[in-house]
Amino acid sequence: MTTTVIPPAVRPSAGPAHRDGNVLRWLGAYTASMIGDNVFYIALSWAAVRSGTPSQAGLVMAVSAVPRALLMLGGGVVADRFGPRRVVIGSDAVRCAAVLTVAALLFVAHPGLWLLALLAVVFGIVDAVFMPAVGALPARVTGRDQLARVQGMRGLAVRFANVVGAPLGGLGVALGGSATAFALAGLLIAVSVPLLISVRMRETPQAGGANTADTANTTNTANTTNTANTADTADTAPAPVEAVGPPGDADGAPARGDASGPHARVPDAEDGAAAVPERPATAWRDLRDGLRYIRGHRVLAPLIVTIALGDLGFVGPLNVGLALLADRRGWGASGMGLVVAAFGAGAGAAALLLAWRGTLPRAGSAGAAALLGGSVAIGALAQVPGVGAAVGVALAIGLLAGLSGALCGALLQTQSDPAYLGRVTAVAGIVSLGLAPLSMPLTAAAIGWWGTGPVFAGSAVVCGLGGVVALAVRDLRRAELPR
Repeated sequence: MTTTVIPPAVRPSAGPAHRDGNVLRWLGAYTASMIGDNVFYIALSWAAVRSGTPSQAGLVMAVSAVPRALLMLGGGVVADRFGPRRVVIGSDAVRCAAVLTVAALLFVAHPGLWLLALLAVVFGIVDAVFMPAVGALPARVTGRDQLARVQGMRGLAVRFANVVGAPLGGLGVALGGSATAFALAGLLIAVSVPLLISVRMRETPQAGGANTADTANTTNTANTTNTANTADTADTAPAPVEAVGPPGDADGAPARGDASGPHARVPDAEDGAAAVPERPATAWRDLRDGLRYIRGHRVLAPLIVTIALGDLGFVGPLNVGLALLADRRGWGASGMGLVVAAFGAGAGAAALLLAWRGTLPRAGSAGAAALLGGSVAIGALAQVPGVGAAVGVALAIGLLAGLSGALCGALLQTQSDPAYLGRVTAVAGIVSLGLAPLSMPLTAAAIGWWGTGPVFAGSAVVCGLGGVVALAVRDLRRAELPR
């Protein structure tokens, strides 16, 4: 029997992302949530310092990282199974309820560090599902050709939240202590929920129609015709469209039992054999399929290695290393503040460039070149004697590292099959939020042994290796963003 496939209707484009009301509602929700996060951590740190010793306060601040790192892969499975918008809405609702509950308790009593530690653990658990869903959501709210611009807008939102959140948290503490700051954080997170509910989801192609985990793992050859898994044809692949019919639910999650989903079993139509029943999908199977999909993808696998090396070489020097460098150079707190501000300005300029242009030619090569340039600047930062020169170098680091990060994030969005995007984001998030922070205590210890110059130079080499990997892998080097 011959089956006629009717192509889905295509709704006219909403125009550039910065003029699309749907994208702007998502951006408003994301910005409110990020500002609330910044206020929350100011309130948590202040309450922990007031309730215990410095070491106990540090433990409370660090305890959320453990469940976040351990559970994030599972969070990616949850995002892909239930749809990113539904997961983000639920996560923000839980975070809002938890923070407001703690605020109410602090208004009437002083329960101590155990409550703060419990809140930090809850935040870490929720973040494990929130972060992969946040990473998968842009592909469901805009067209494929606008994902790079959305990545730049997202970068601007993060910079704005960092600039605004800390003063708001400090103001809340000054007006009414930690309880008021927690209440402010909860209200800001609450703002995101109705905005997210109003965001419309776009239907996206299912994994089985282009690049399943199995085919990604078995057809990884130079002459493959899999258009979803090659950098050369990434430009010409069809953009996500709004579909007529029920290929997925209203949140963009694959419909249960859909024959085009990532776990579909294709029947052997030769001699009219009956279809083999599909094995029931499990979370463990989803996780294995996602990891197999990434491992077999000729762009995503080296791209995640590039992101990992860049973060490992960047996080240590630009966090704990910068404070030790400023102390040894005698720049003082004000000088360090100027250097940090210059870095933020450079990163913001890179995000603004991508948001304005929407794409850059030869994105894979451009991201690698920016990462290599940023690594040289990281090594140079430890060699400059004065604050003025350090500010200039930090501006260059922010611009180059910000541009590389934005391009890598945009390629991650556009190269991933939407049905796997939550799991892809989770793997990249584990690298950035689980492995990279481990370099901070190692950087501090290494500076104590060998000094700032050798340690910054070693970090620059690690960061530069990410650029080398991106240039050495042909498919990543030639990867393009859609226009």
